[in-house]
Amino acid sequence: MSDRLDVGHAVAEAARTINHTRSLDESLQIIATVARDSVPGFDQVGISVVHRDGSVETLAAVGDLVCRLDEIQYDLGEGPCVDSLRDNHVVTAPRIRHDQRWPRFVPQAVALGLKAQMAVKLYLDDQGTLGGLNLYSTESEELHPDAQEVADLFAAHAAIALGHAHERETLNQALHSRKTIGQALGIIMERYEMNEDRAFAFLVRASSHSNIKVRDIAQELVDQANKR
Repeated sequence: MSDRLDVGHAVAEAARTINHTRSLDESLQIIATVARDSVPGFDQVGISVVHRDGSVETLAAVGDLVCRLDEIQYDLGEGPCVDSLRDNHVVTAPRIRHDQRWPRFVPQAVALGLKAQMAVKLYLDDQGTLGGLNLYSTESEELHPDAQEVADLFAAHAAIALGHAHERETLNQALHSRKTIGQALGIIMERYEMNEDRAFAFLVRASSHSNIKVRDIAQELVDQANKR
């Protein structure tokens, strides 16, 4: 029997698992867990997300060393994770203790027990780089012959799932803000005997004068009303 994996089956199973999630946080953690179970040869997996200001943060991790290894790369500005976010779609680093590409990262990572690493960009054509899938091995210096292929296919499914989860999260936040603003308008209309248009103008002026977002002022009004 061949040692090579049934790549299509592995990715399909991973995709089905990922797409069962309902929130952004849940999606991220499930993606990391399923990646650890689907991509052969790696025992530690993390998800890095790029924020709009360019900062990078680890939002999901499976394994004790993930956050520390990620942080070292962020702080130094070098390593497979950083390279995948900048230029390369997939960065592989078998036998990383001999790798000369990251002279500051490698010694620290090896001291923590890292033996091999792979970083895959999570990318959507219409959204650009969402983040990175970071896979670490503390057990083997060699990469499984199917590891890159599975990781690449898996990351494509993961990026789509992550994009959908982000859209759901944004929509939920917008719906919550709309509901809160509606409640605040009702409070203002009753308290100051205003119609809806005047109440909304009142809320906008309060936001402008205080330099606080409309939804935050609305939330404060609703919270105060609920305490009474």
